[in-house]
Amino acid sequence: MQRKTFLKLTTALATGLLLNAPAHAQTTTINVAAFADFAGPYANVMPQMQGGRLAVIEWWNKEVGSKLNVQIVVKTFDTRYDVAQTASLWPGIKAEVKPAILLGLGGPDAAALQQRLPEDKIPMVMATATYGFGWKPNQWALNLRPTYAHEAGGFLEWFRTTKLDGKRPVKVAIITSEATPAYADMAKGLQSYTKANPDKATFVEAIWTEVQPADLTLAVRRLVNAGTDVIVIQTNTAQAVATKRALQALGKNVPIMLSLHNGVVGSSKALGDPNGFAGDFEVGAIADASEDDTTARKFYSMLQEKHGLKSGWNAMTIMGLGQSVVAVRAIEATIKAKGAGKVTGEAVRETLMNSQFTSNDLMGILPGVDFSNDTPFPTGTAKVNIATMKDGKVVRAAGDVAVPMVPKW
Repeated sequence: MQRKTFLKLTTALATGLLLNAPAHAQTTTINVAAFADFAGPYANVMPQMQGGRLAVIEWWNKEVGSKLNVQIVVKTFDTRYDVAQTASLWPGIKAEVKPAILLGLGGPDAAALQQRLPEDKIPMVMATATYGFGWKPNQWALNLRPTYAHEAGGFLEWFRTTKLDGKRPVKVAIITSEATPAYADMAKGLQSYTKANPDKATFVEAIWTEVQPADLTLAVRRLVNAGTDVIVIQTNTAQAVATKRALQALGKNVPIMLSLHNGVVGSSKALGDPNGFAGDFEVGAIADASEDDTTARKFYSMLQEKHGLKSGWNAMTIMGLGQSVVAVRAIEATIKAKGAGKVTGEAVRETLMNSQFTSNDLMGILPGVDFSNDTPFPTGTAKVNIATMKDGKVVRAAGDVAVPMVPKW
């Protein structure tokens, strides 16, 4: 009898304590969708980018979201870097995840969704440079860097000044593919730049090949014989490796300019030689992967130490960091302006259009981000960082190089 009374009393006390305990604020979950390619042309470097993305989300959840009673959940979908696959999967992704923002991967995503996102009211941010076909007003597919032609133009003007002493135009060729609209657009953009700047660059030829070519020796021999100074490859590691092997077979050393998603480290790894792209260059309007003690590098080290980041310090990881830090800052600003319950895709895009995020906001990964309805990439004065490879390491060749004007094509 006494035992039953004790149990009743204990239960009553516990219930009373619970009833009188202060109520905890309910945590709001905000969903983010992400595209990845673990089975296509970027399969060998995608884990690096994905690691950067996830580490930023974890950092924000612990350091920022916990104080706002908000947690961001990201769900990733493998689209194989394919337009048809992206278009096919998107309706299901939208219905299942209901994302406030979408982390895109590249050109196929823009090609598949550029016309659909305004109706779906979901913004997409990509860490790649911008495509000419996306350079239109009122876009929901947004890039964190100017066009590939802007970045290539900045590099070519630097190369002309430092390597050719400014005495003549740089003879430039590009290797690309008609397999995706983005790849074809890179050639059009470079031609637009060279046509507008004949005193600075001469366009030699565009080599059109497969996304993953087997052998480019004959085509590269043609470029060498034409006196090409620089070969631009802003597509993927497979084309970069095929070009490097062709140059090696020919016994020639023409510098290759790569973009960040197919940078010197990833391309060297794919080549099977950790120093395979020594003397070549990677260029982007985002933090470089050099060993300099930058704010971006400190942020990366902190994510390694506290948030389990396993990805190496390379261009693909940096792109993942940059893309996700813009996404979480946009969500954060929307929460503070409208409340956690009103973080919709439309609200996040409004934040992106009306905010200017500084380099400090973005942990030094990007120089700053400001969009406008007229331009789906940062409209401030963009600058590129140029890095090269020496002894298997990324070394900064030049920082904060001005980006030239490029006519819209």
